[in-house]
Amino acid sequence: MNQAAEALLNKVWKEITTIYEQESKRINEFEDQRTLQAGVHNYLRVAWRKGKFTWSKGKFQIDFSKLSLSSSNKFGADAYIMELTDELLIDEFFPALCGLVDDLFRSEELGSRFFDYKLEVVFEFEWERSKLTLNKQLLNEPKLNQLQNTLDHFIQTRILSDSPVLPDEKDVFFFAYHLVNSDLMKQEVVVIDPLIRRLSDKLNTNQELKNGLISRYTLALKKWVNDYFLLQHFTRSGDYDMTWTLKEDHPSVDTREMDFFLYAALQIGFTETDIPQKYMELAVQLGSKEAADYLKNGSGKFAHTYRGELIEGRNNDITQTIEICILSEEELAYKEALDYIINLLKQAFPKSYQLKLKSSQKNFLPLKELAKSELHQFFANALSYPALFPKLAEYVDTAMEEFAWYEDVEPSEESVMPGTYAAMGLGLYSEDYFPLVCRYMELVDTEHQSAQDSYAETFIEAHGVKIELMPVIVSILLGGIDEGTLVKNLTIDSPELVEALFEALKGKEIYEYEMVLRRIFGSMEKLEAVAQKAQPPLKEALEQLLALQIEMT
Repeated sequence: MNQAAEALLNKVWKEITTIYEQESKRINEFEDQRTLQAGVHNYLRVAWRKGKFTWSKGKFQIDFSKLSLSSSNKFGADAYIMELTDELLIDEFFPALCGLVDDLFRSEELGSRFFDYKLEVVFEFEWERSKLTLNKQLLNEPKLNQLQNTLDHFIQTRILSDSPVLPDEKDVFFFAYHLVNSDLMKQEVVVIDPLIRRLSDKLNTNQELKNGLISRYTLALKKWVNDYFLLQHFTRSGDYDMTWTLKEDHPSVDTREMDFFLYAALQIGFTETDIPQKYMELAVQLGSKEAADYLKNGSGKFAHTYRGELIEGRNNDITQTIEICILSEEELAYKEALDYIINLLKQAFPKSYQLKLKSSQKNFLPLKELAKSELHQFFANALSYPALFPKLAEYVDTAMEEFAWYEDVEPSEESVMPGTYAAMGLGLYSEDYFPLVCRYMELVDTEHQSAQDSYAETFIEAHGVKIELMPVIVSILLGGIDEGTLVKNLTIDSPELVEALFEALKGKEIYEYEMVLRRIFGSMEKLEAVAQKAQPPLKEALEQLLALQIEMT
């Protein structure tokens, strides 16, 4: 072997074996057995990163993970670096490195848990104006066979059997990812779906474990879709909100893979409700008639059409759309429509739906921050019938969900949590629903929704500032955006109101206390100025309010 290539190999191998020994020690200290994991590492990268000013003044780095953004396993090179060429690296260094790695990979010298059954070896070398990249896949077939046998045994004893013994969390984790591993299982609906359904049913007695299963297999299916299926047919751009462009020369679509893709889209939709429509639209580009039917009629889980006495309804869970046609503008029609929507939501229809409404009434709530959408119009119309308030409250309790937003507007400052229109309207029109408003304000995502920020002002216009309302007012103030917008019509000008505010703030966190007072007085400094100018007994009450801050800190 060329001396320069050999010198590099010796240096790199010394660093790899040092890391291997250190990492093996850590891995062998794992207390759990992880029976469905063949090993921890399936990737090794050796990379030369050129120097900032001179390429030969760079660093080598070694990573056992693709996720490593930076590496602490860095080392420089000696004079041999100047003698290297692409030919030496390709013909001599890399084959020799792969030979050494393969021997170590199969030897299990420091235990069987370090390497997975497969290993991708990557070598990268940055020259002044070019970059060399080499890779090789290594496979340990006996270890793969052993994992296959372990997985088959797990399926028979922990999933298909009637044994009441449930799998542990780690087994659920690895099983979910094995579902999309083509080395171990066929990605076909007839193979995968019965296993998911059976295990989900068995985990009904342990909701936390079941939620973990759903989360893991959903992520696994999404990875299969994005990193395997779609990349065959589309080019990907963007990091988070990915854009897919159909390749002109994409391969013909395998029917079984398309079926599994559509299945994955529906499964992912249970936790990411916007995904099915996006994936179905891509499938239509690939010529899928079934995807086109999904987009037209929904998944089939819900009856697509409804014909009542006073309304007509349609729904599509793929496009997350509900259509309501009011045949007769009267109270019973809106009750029938609410029952229809509530029933859909209780069957797990996406709460982040959009509503298409045909109605001659055009009411809206007196809240300037709310979008004048058809969904808003529907609930404002329903709120014109006081007898429907209990039904609207039932809807709010069914629909509210943190970190979810109606699809009635494009994502913007007007986006609101499901239940918003009904909850806010009930709070304006009836004091019976103040507790519901408080629950809404406790749940709403104040970092990503702002439409509720002006609700305090409208609420006070409707009900005034009263002693008995102070707990509700404080809850509404805390539901505003974190900046703490001043509420101009909220005046605390009597000892009784200050005392009520004092009581309502007891038990709050210091940041909540300060936010409420900022929204009432503008700032803590302005509150101090008001207290200094006030006359007894208001002065003493305000000073007591200020003293509460000292107690909290």
